[in-house]
Amino acid sequence: MPVNTSAIGKSYEPVVYAVGREKIKEYARATGETNPLHLEAEAARAAGYADVVAPPMFAVVYSAPALGPAILDPEVELNLAMMVHGGQEFVWGAPVVAGDEITTGASVQGISEKDGRGYYVFESVSTNQRGEEVCRGTWTNIVRGV
Repeated sequence: MPVNTSAIGKSYEPVVYAVGREKIKEYARATGETNPLHLEAEAARAAGYADVVAPPMFAVVYSAPALGPAILDPEVELNLAMMVHGGQEFVWGAPVVAGDEITTGASVQGISEKDGRGYYVFESVSTNQRGEEVCRGTWTNIVRGV
């Protein structure tokens, strides 16, 4: 059965994430980050930031919730039981710091089939409260046996 491509171009309601200092620190510690900019407010302020700076891959924390509605959308027809992670790419903009409010929108960028596998590509765009783009993500999921 061929994949349904009707959802390509569909966008979803943005999700807002309030970035907390302790969440940044917890993420940094969990990932083995040792840079004081991610762990110490004083060090971050001395470097010119308003508060601790989120490590780049913290992008998953604030952007992934916006992807849920897209992945679970019945129109997309993505079979979660057969899905594997294909990859993700990020382009970072302005740094994210504790106290920021990040708004992330998601959209379906592509749905295709090759060799019995479905390829589902989503895009997330995250902006801070000043309207600055902080991260653009491309998320690829592969579904076996389509």
